Amino acid sequence: MDNNKKVMIASVALRMSLGWFMLFDGILNALNPQFTAAKFLAGAKTFPGFYAWFATPANLAWVDPFNLAAIILIGIALFFGVFIRPAAWCGVLMMIIYYFPHYAFPVVPHGYIVEDHFIYAVIFAFSALSPAAQQFALGNVLRAKTFLGQVPLVGKYI
Repeated sequence: MDNNKKVMIASVALRMSLGWFMLFDGILNALNPQFTAAKFLAGAKTFPGFYAWFATPANLAWVDPFNLAAIILIGIALFFGVFIRPAAWCGVLMMIIYYFPHYAFPVVPHGYIVEDHFIYAVIFAFSALSPAAQQFALGNVLRAKTFLGQVPLVGKYI
């Protein structure tokens, strides 16, 4: 097996694994009636005022469902390979938003700056930028065999 094929397999496996991780996490949180982002947001150590605003009861009414929907949709997109690039860039944004509340930036538990959300953001960016990660994707079938692939704005991003 040549190196290009190995890179493609590893890239697709990485994309699908991250998609499964996000999808499963989103479903588990959605099934938990106690789930809320309130504690996470209210306890922010970096940019506490910014995150506290999202933790107000009025904002939690839309923040919690939006957060769950985003996690689930990003997971579906990456796992099945539909709208990979937009979903992956949304994942990068989500990981940046999740990154700051936990720690007094730049100090993180194992040193400086790099922690799990940072690593996830890098993997999301890799999935968005790597042509190899776009292989074995349902989006390729939809683009080639359905009318959606012919719609200029949609076909380009499927």
